[in-house]
Amino acid sequence: MLAAVSFLPVLLTPIPAMVDYPNHLARMYILSQSGTPDANPHYVVAWAFYPNLGMDLLVPQMARLTSVESATRLFLLLSQLLIVSGALLLEWVRKGRVQLAGFAALAFLYCLPFSWGFVNFEFGLGLALWGIAFYLMSAEGPWPLRFVANLIFVAALYVAHFFSLGIYGATLGLFELSRIRQRQVAYPVAAARLGVLAVPALALFGIMHLAAGSIGNEGTDWFLGFKPVWPLRIMNGYNLTIGAATGLALMIALLFAARRGVLRLDPAGSWLAIGFALLYLVIPSKLFGTSFADLRVIPAAALILPAFCSLSLPSQAWRMAALAGISGIALLNLAVVLAVWLPYRADYAAIIASFDKLDRGSRVLVANTGDAGDPPFADLTSYPMYYAPTLAVHYANAFVPNLFTEVGKQPLRPREAVRRLATPDGGVLPVSLLTAIATSQPSAEVPSFIRTWSEDYDYLYVLGPRAANPLPTLLDVLDTSERFALYKIRHKS
Repeated sequence: MLAAVSFLPVLLTPIPAMVDYPNHLARMYILSQSGTPDANPHYVVAWAFYPNLGMDLLVPQMARLTSVESATRLFLLLSQLLIVSGALLLEWVRKGRVQLAGFAALAFLYCLPFSWGFVNFEFGLGLALWGIAFYLMSAEGPWPLRFVANLIFVAALYVAHFFSLGIYGATLGLFELSRIRQRQVAYPVAAARLGVLAVPALALFGIMHLAAGSIGNEGTDWFLGFKPVWPLRIMNGYNLTIGAATGLALMIALLFAARRGVLRLDPAGSWLAIGFALLYLVIPSKLFGTSFADLRVIPAAALILPAFCSLSLPSQAWRMAALAGISGIALLNLAVVLAVWLPYRADYAAIIASFDKLDRGSRVLVANTGDAGDPPFADLTSYPMYYAPTLAVHYANAFVPNLFTEVGKQPLRPREAVRRLATPDGGVLPVSLLTAIATSQPSAEVPSFIRTWSEDYDYLYVLGPRAANPLPTLLDVLDTSERFALYKIRHKS
């Protein structure tokens, strides 16, 4: 019953209010229409041998049978089903029964990385759970079977999302090391097993290098101040208070159960828990151009570790309290998701209607009324609007500079005529910066892609609450709503 309710948000909303989701949907439209008379004139499809292509490969094929919008939503639903079923299968393979993993999966189904729209990662992590389960099933079987299964999953995970492949490899590597520690396998056997795990991944990286592939832009950044904070914000992507409350309640319950001896990690689970903790501490916040890399370790650990735990509740009262606690956390987070997603149906419909006011093939710039920053922690419920204007690439065949087109991550490139205008990392600019550029001589610090924005673009979307026209002498109001304003830019004669 809890699972059925948990899938409702995706079933009830044509466009889920996830931060990156509209951007992904816009890319799916372009990929699906490539080579047709309706193809967008500003973008070219450029496939290469690199990862992070899960939905890019599957959704256009699914869209042959249904609409692009429905196919993209089905891909999200499939990702959620993989997460829940993979966690259940892994626990069943490891323990012979299902006890904790299903509840853990549902509690984290709308955690911060998933509710922010990291859809390829969610799909890849679900595949990784299935791959780990299949590896454990064949752990004592003939090595050729284990090698073939590992080869298939490594290839699928490489294509789906690079970080999910890392989670898969780290989990199985730690598992094999724990077996050495427990003297379950001899050192030569353990080395051979680790080699079987590593060979397919090394071969893929070699092919990628020879084929001039890449993994993102290879940028690496550290935001160490967030390391202590993310565990308390992980449970909810829209409300920090509820995220902190549910995260803290879950941690206190787990510590209490461990102290009372009713919750125990088996030896392999202890290795995995320590390994995930160290991985979280040492991994950069941005790795190979992938943002929030360290944050993604937390849901991965939450979905894998229940298979290596044992819970022995002493009475019916304890069982009911545990059931009420974990269900309450899942339902509270689900209520927040519904409270955000359902109203966004009208907001997304309003911005789609505004695309009728754009000239087809025009250039559309996007800004917001807040400060430059990602994410806007002051109001995370505004975050799902950030990339909604990118849907103009479909509805108006427009160029939108913050559509995701990063080399090594997406198979789209802006054509030469507009390539210099593409926004690095797909960020949204503050309207205060655009105003400063338009009313004064741009300083040397102003990026080149935005220095002449008033001449380069035809329209401007300003995201945020209703506000006065920031440049009445330059901008004409075409449309307004509670979350955006659309302006036409006056060009000099």
